[in-house]
Amino acid sequence: MKFDRDQIAEMLQDSLPGPELFVVALTVSDAIRPKITVILDSEQGFGIDECAKVSRRLARRMDEAYGEEASYTLEVTSPGADQPFTDQRQYTRHVGRTLSLKLQDGTEKTGALEAVEAEGIQLAEEIKEKNKKKVLPAVLVPFADIQEARVVISFK
Repeated sequence: MKFDRDQIAEMLQDSLPGPELFVVALTVSDAIRPKITVILDSEQGFGIDECAKVSRRLARRMDEAYGEEASYTLEVTSPGADQPFTDQRQYTRHVGRTLSLKLQDGTEKTGALEAVEAEGIQLAEEIKEKNKKKVLPAVLVPFADIQEARVVISFK
């Protein structure tokens, strides 16, 4: 059976409990038993209960649309800690954490995310000077300049 990604995306939007959750990614594999993977996020964070609720709602809608005999695997999850941001709304929850940025011009920056604004983020960049770390004053990094952003995971 062939699943229509656009139709599933529409059903997924109807399955969200409210505007606080948003879809980061939706993939539909082309396997014999397709795997549908939904990655959700929220500006405040959310738990497994919300994932389970969305999963049940989406599965019910898919069964209505494709029939209960349709064979697929459904996974509803949150982005992993090592996953890059794909939506501007993901930055809000990470204010105060250290980010690693790859910019459109090929440069890289690492620093504390101090604030999120409509046009970009305020980043206090950390630079190394003679075996010491120096933190520069926060500067605005426009969203348009960011190619990839990830949270730096620290085990200290």
